[in-house]
Amino acid sequence: MVVIDRDADRPLHKQLVDILRGQIDAGVLPPGSVLPSEIYLAQTHGLSKTAVRRALELLLNEGLIIKTKGKPTRVRERPQRKVVLLEPGDEVNARMPTEAERRSWGMSVGEPLLEVSRRRGTVDFFPAGTITLRAS
Repeated sequence: MVVIDRDADRPLHKQLVDILRGQIDAGVLPPGSVLPSEIYLAQTHGLSKTAVRRALELLLNEGLIIKTKGKPTRVRERPQRKVVLLEPGDEVNARMPTEAERRSWGMSVGEPLLEVSRRRGTVDFFPAGTITLRAS
């Protein structure tokens, strides 16, 4: 088990982020699984509830977890990625979506929205976490 290093220069809540991210990446906490409770994480790692909440907020902003009021925090399912071909003259801009756009696209908090302005005059929108851009 990885432990929090109180003597490290890295803030305690970011050390917890690193631990949880590592468990998610390694499959110890697979997509859809329930994260341990804030109280459990605080007790297990010797942290305050505030530090645990800050860590979970960072993971939420990274799109790694989903928090729903009244339900346990879960590891976010990783969507199938779609390849979007870019043609010469196409431009891509990233921006944060409005709240309405975020809800309509089913995007995580902190996930950018990509606007692909096509040379032919159309504009396509894509949640950044679901696509891979490839030049044709």
